[in-house]
Amino acid sequence: MRTEVVLIFDIGKTNKKVLIFDRHLQILHEEEIIFEEIPDDDGFSGDNIEKIEDWIIASCEKHMADNNYIVQGINFTTYGASLMYLDEKGERLTPVYNYLKPMPEGIVEPLYAAFGGEEEFCRNTASPAIGMLNSGFQAHWLKSEKPKIFNQVISILHLPQYLSFLFTGAVSSEHTSIGCHTALWDFDKMAYHDWTKELGTTLPDPVSVETTFPSKTIGKDIPVGIGIHDSSSSLVPYFMNSKEEFILVSTGTWCISMNPFNAEPLTANQLKSDCLAYMSIQKKPVKSSRLFMGRIHDVNVKHLNQLFGTSDSAYKSVAPDEEIIRRLNKKSKGNRVFFHGGVPVDYVDTSVGKESFNSFEEAYHRLVIDLVDLTRESIDLIIGKEDNTQHMYISGGFSKNPIFLKLMASCFPDKKVYTSEVANATSMGAALVLWKGIDPSFNTAVDLGLKSFDGDPSLLR
Repeated sequence: MRTEVVLIFDIGKTNKKVLIFDRHLQILHEEEIIFEEIPDDDGFSGDNIEKIEDWIIASCEKHMADNNYIVQGINFTTYGASLMYLDEKGERLTPVYNYLKPMPEGIVEPLYAAFGGEEEFCRNTASPAIGMLNSGFQAHWLKSEKPKIFNQVISILHLPQYLSFLFTGAVSSEHTSIGCHTALWDFDKMAYHDWTKELGTTLPDPVSVETTFPSKTIGKDIPVGIGIHDSSSSLVPYFMNSKEEFILVSTGTWCISMNPFNAEPLTANQLKSDCLAYMSIQKKPVKSSRLFMGRIHDVNVKHLNQLFGTSDSAYKSVAPDEEIIRRLNKKSKGNRVFFHGGVPVDYVDTSVGKESFNSFEEAYHRLVIDLVDLTRESIDLIIGKEDNTQHMYISGGFSKNPIFLKLMASCFPDKKVYTSEVANATSMGAALVLWKGIDPSFNTAVDLGLKSFDGDPSLLR
């Protein structure tokens, strides 16, 4: 018997995946591929969009021909901060410009000056000043630096909507892609910012993320979603399956803390501290902060391994020891030992030596204590003055670190702290909104894989 399924393309910065979900949101198939980056027209490396396009089309054809499946729809979730430019024939005019590409001086400064200065502009658009990562400024850069190309631009799309366009020919936009530090959206007016009029090209009005259009290029008339930004997509399973207000702490190389229930405007201090606002599928701001925690952890563990002569995996066998935690906190009087003067530029705190500890286990406990303190500061930035969040979900790599979890639960005694294991939460979010777009009555519960952790605030004294 053939199973009704949807195809989800999850286009990460490094890994590109296609997943097949059934109506119960079970993953029936998953494939992953990595494409080597290629130089753009300035010689800066970026995604090979032609190979990605060919792979997506070939994957659709293969799975639609599979007698085990009846493909009911297709959707896309991708990394943000990437724009695509189409001419009057709907053909792509440029490569994918990498958001790590340096922004030349003098491009965005006049815009800041014309709209209240950098601080006010960043507050108004909920976008820290981060160069090409402000994807709207990529269009402003293209107009300034490559006018011959920009003069041919008829449509500007974010990457998820561009991939949808390949199948449907529909020029579209939706709030999660526009609202992720793009500098395009005026969060006061909840509309495109006035500066976008200077582009001379009409940006598509955002529609519901559940919108679908019929496919035109793959031989079958099936619904194709308009795509969704990956960070917002990862929140979807929690929105649809958590009855309480929550904070999601997504850990890995980056620790991204997201609070969908703090509607207070971003302050200048929050923006300077790397806070921003995403846009949820409910078209509401999601106050977010980020910390390069995974990277900081790894390079400092390597430093400790060199000091103590331990293996790369030694930290994985260090179990939480409350006696060690209490002793270390009493000795430091609540102050950080690692990163006492801030996180170094290269992230490794070589000022902390072997003589400070009795063992590797003790040194690793101290490192995690101080990483949790940095994480607490990052989360405090997104907690509102009137905080009603009752749950904190911790997902990703550090959800498997028992010392980190014990200390996090101790740091936030007013919240129920859970680890959450949702396989491919970002892809699942894209599948959820697609199924809802295909069938408005769709209502399938998702197991968030929750496990609660108890803390002890006295550990931190």
